[in-house]
Amino acid sequence: MPRLKPLHLIGAALLAASASLASAAPPAPKAADAALCKETGRWLLTSGKRLQPTLPAGPLSEAASSDVVLLGEQHDQDDHHRWQLQVLAALHAQRPDMAIGFEMFPRRLQPVLDRWVDGQLGVREFITQAEWEQVWNFPPQLYLPLFEFARINRIPMVALNVDQKLTRAIADKGWQGVPAAEREGVGRPAAALPAYRDLLRELHRSHLAGRRQAGKGDNSFENFLDAQLTWDRAMAEALAARLGAPAAGQRRPLVVGVMGSGHIRFEHGVPHQLRALGVKRVTSLLPASGREECQTLQPGIAHAVFVLPDRPAANLEPPRLGVTLEDQGKGVRIAQLNPGSLAETYGLKAGDRIVELAGRAPGSSAEVSAAIRRQPPGTWLPFKVARKDGEVEIIVRFPPQAPAPTSAQPQPQPQP
Repeated sequence: MPRLKPLHLIGAALLAASASLASAAPPAPKAADAALCKETGRWLLTSGKRLQPTLPAGPLSEAASSDVVLLGEQHDQDDHHRWQLQVLAALHAQRPDMAIGFEMFPRRLQPVLDRWVDGQLGVREFITQAEWEQVWNFPPQLYLPLFEFARINRIPMVALNVDQKLTRAIADKGWQGVPAAEREGVGRPAAALPAYRDLLRELHRSHLAGRRQAGKGDNSFENFLDAQLTWDRAMAEALAARLGAPAAGQRRPLVVGVMGSGHIRFEHGVPHQLRALGVKRVTSLLPASGREECQTLQPGIAHAVFVLPDRPAANLEPPRLGVTLEDQGKGVRIAQLNPGSLAETYGLKAGDRIVELAGRAPGSSAEVSAAIRRQPPGTWLPFKVARKDGEVEIIVRFPPQAPAPTSAQPQPQPQP
């Protein structure tokens, strides 16, 4: 069977799929709903039968009285992270007994998070020790304001995730195929809600489109479903563990989870697993990127949604090669190319082993990713790759940076 993408990349696809599928199934938004989206920079209540505008005090007070608050995001949208910081500050003013959990970190890195909050690490040390380029690989600048907020307020940070090798193993073998000793203590997830199962089946089908048809006895979807549910369950368990059991006369902390919106939408993922763990007072808050996304919102998608402006500051766009990398022994292998990517344009191929990058032998996929991210727009990056028929040198030219928009130039909108 073909190897599926690493789960954190599938998570990004899940965000886009959940948005499009969720908006495709119900009828088109009514005119009244579209009218609600004309004004941005405000909250909409989405937990009832109809969307309703509300003042910030409503959803924020409800969230502050919860046990767990889930803040969604599309990982590469900088305004989403600014909104998260705004909400965290508002919640902290009401509930200073707070902890913040982050999807970005596997639980084995919890000691690094503790040292950061304790003030023992500088930014560079923190990013290095947290293995950021390896475990997450989105620009750290997007998240550093959140991490700094936790540090200066001495708010505990919680590593919510598990290692990608676990979710990859489950995607290959299924839940039962991975020994209990290798599951990092994660319990058996609650069964997926039917709508979530349908969403994930559609995502899985689109991933396999054009590769092969599922054969009789093919377990690839069930294994993929097990991996996604394990991901949701792991984060729910970490949030519940930080919350702790109720104690007489003591108030439990407010635990906030920062994660991709696909884990939150319609209460399917982490909220469902939290309920299965007995955590009932959960508030889900999501950002919507402007009027267009606002008009796709359906009742029940979350407790409330904040509608961001249509013209946010330009998103950070680091150079992207368009490949999925795998560590292979002491080298790095290109496992997959995105259609139309720079890598495909300049002749790199799936299966290529990167021997040299800018004249140096890379030691890991994280090192390659970091080098690509540092590459200035409009410059050239030489590769030497090994294939069955020998070594090939390929030079990739990264496109120049687009000029800043002026008053006469409408700013391009971010793509989902």
